[in-house]
Amino acid sequence: MLRDHPIAENDALDPLSFILNVIWLVAGGAMAALGWFLAALIMIVTIIGIPFARAAFDNGVYTLWPFGVRAVARDRIYGEDIGTGIFGVVGNILWLALAGWWLALGHVAVAFVCAITIIGLPFAWAHLKLAGFALWPIGRAVVRHDIEGRY
Repeated sequence: MLRDHPIAENDALDPLSFILNVIWLVAGGAMAALGWFLAALIMIVTIIGIPFARAAFDNGVYTLWPFGVRAVARDRIYGEDIGTGIFGVVGNILWLALAGWWLALGHVAVAFVCAITIIGLPFAWAHLKLAGFALWPIGRAVVRHDIEGRY
């Protein structure tokens, strides 16, 4: 059964989120997301990395369009699945040890650089959100921020 994604319910974001996302894409967000998608592809090719490919792809989607969305536990949306149970916890611990901590550290470092100027503050906040997601991505999904009460 194909499940609907929460973002697909209404693709229109508020105008400020849309503008910030466009600036984000032009200012490097597209390249960062491309890096995540490439990492997901490499993980799939290595066979051992297949369980982590979904996390890398989700990080890429979140990095591509970070304004107007947030990460929530996937079981609150879709119910229990393999990534939300004990396998998800074990996967997240491995992810954290092997990749998550240094990816999050990179986002935090860029956030500090962005926060130097007032114009960069929204982008610093986006990098902090991405840092949190990069630490523990398995078993989480990205949803629009305006449907907060539902999830």
